[in-house]
Amino acid sequence: MDHPILEVRNLKKYFPVRSRYLRRNIGWLKAVDNVSLSIARGEIFGIVGESGCGKSTLGKTILGIYKPTEGEVYFDREKINNLPPEKIKNVRKKIQYVYQDPGASLDPWWRIGKTLREPLLIHEELSSTEMNEKVKSILKEVGLDEDHTYRFPHEFSGGQQRRLGLARILILNPSLIIFDEPTSGLDVSVQATILNFFKEIKGKYDLTYIFISHDLEIIRLMTDRVAVMYLGKIVENGDTELIFESPRHPYTQLLLSAIPIIRYKGEDDEMEKIIVGEPPDPQNLPSGCRFRPRCPYAKEICDREEPQIQKIVDGRYVACYLD
Repeated sequence: MDHPILEVRNLKKYFPVRSRYLRRNIGWLKAVDNVSLSIARGEIFGIVGESGCGKSTLGKTILGIYKPTEGEVYFDREKINNLPPEKIKNVRKKIQYVYQDPGASLDPWWRIGKTLREPLLIHEELSSTEMNEKVKSILKEVGLDEDHTYRFPHEFSGGQQRRLGLARILILNPSLIIFDEPTSGLDVSVQATILNFFKEIKGKYDLTYIFISHDLEIIRLMTDRVAVMYLGKIVENGDTELIFESPRHPYTQLLLSAIPIIRYKGEDDEMEKIIVGEPPDPQNLPSGCRFRPRCPYAKEICDREEPQIQKIVDGRYVACYLD
């Protein structure tokens, strides 16, 4: 059996909380807290949760944009966190990050041709002619024209900017791409086109994807497996369709019940359960289970001890005393 392309072991990313008046650290914000996961080569893995749950921080810590507080990240069996600078460059070629706003990652003063040549100047040793040919080729691959090299970022639509962001990444022949809210701000029709394009490119280049999103329908449509995050921890992890059809963790159940459903006259219009309350202050987490203050099934043990994520009968992983 092929080894996982990515393994994350007990990863933590804590940010210091400083007092303006005392001018010292007074606590820690636990954005990612003891997360472990394994991603197979060629799969699409989803990370979902409410805003502020730590999913984007997890993606950036995996890549190395944030230095982990503790834990290990392995890519193709090689430990990649805390690498020396000369080795980080090679890893960055193989793992790429697509930001939520691709337009913000494009220099507004640079024509697209220069933007696409920049990664080649950093990572490759090519002649000017070879770089120009590669830029033209990759633009064609993402459905854009050769004359787009002379345009500036503001001359492109949101969907085209997504394609340009992907072109800038594909030009380095990566193995793993992390998408952070890849369809945010797009019309529904454009979303469908972009998602189909991502699937087409994945098969053509033999890619592995991590999809970070709060959009549950897109996660269900696109991913093979999904991890549900709450306040820095993964509370449920497993096959996407299994989790959507039969969620086990109370947070997953309430999160999925919040998906809008169109009801017609005469149908049962009984109110579904919705997530109540707000997440607690991440600087002042509750004792025991972090979801306990909002959980309709909380028990006495939930107040005393934090549940550890465990593998259950159907193969998924859940962190809850109900199981």
